[in-house]
Amino acid sequence: MDGLTIEIFIVPSMVLAIVTGLYFLFKKGKKNPVAYDFYVANIAIAAFVVNLIWEVAQGPLYEGFEYDVKHISFCALASVADMLMVLLLFFSLGLLYNNIFWIRNLNLKRTLVLVGIGTLGAILAEMWHTSRGDWIYAEIMPLLPLVDVGITPVLQFALLPWLVFYFAKDRIVNKS
Repeated sequence: MDGLTIEIFIVPSMVLAIVTGLYFLFKKGKKNPVAYDFYVANIAIAAFVVNLIWEVAQGPLYEGFEYDVKHISFCALASVADMLMVLLLFFSLGLLYNNIFWIRNLNLKRTLVLVGIGTLGAILAEMWHTSRGDWIYAEIMPLLPLVDVGITPVLQFALLPWLVFYFAKDRIVNKS
């Protein structure tokens, strides 16, 4: 985490472009664009907040982490990237289900798809970041066997998107 490189921003920048495009794609033709904006904003804000809490809480599982401005700022930056990934999941599943309000029917099958994609994505992301040295796990970080990535970042993307979507489904305005 000592030296941020431009490469670490490539994937989040690409995701931002994709999320922005999908946001406008789904917004087109909405009867109530303000309600749609409120819906998406609730998901984005909730995703940022829960990921920031998670990032700060798991901080001691990373080498050299301290509760200081530098490390908390890095957690906030990571939480922006996490929020973008949650939005990418949200919009991508909206495309898959052909319905941006897919979370209204967040059943077991959809939950398993969401958790599966989040788990796989987290494993691949952690493998990439740790191989590049973007961050290093502390000795106390529990690792997943076979892939040697941290359990907590994998659980983060297996559970938090589901939690965000589960609570957001009650905030959908019917006139969107």
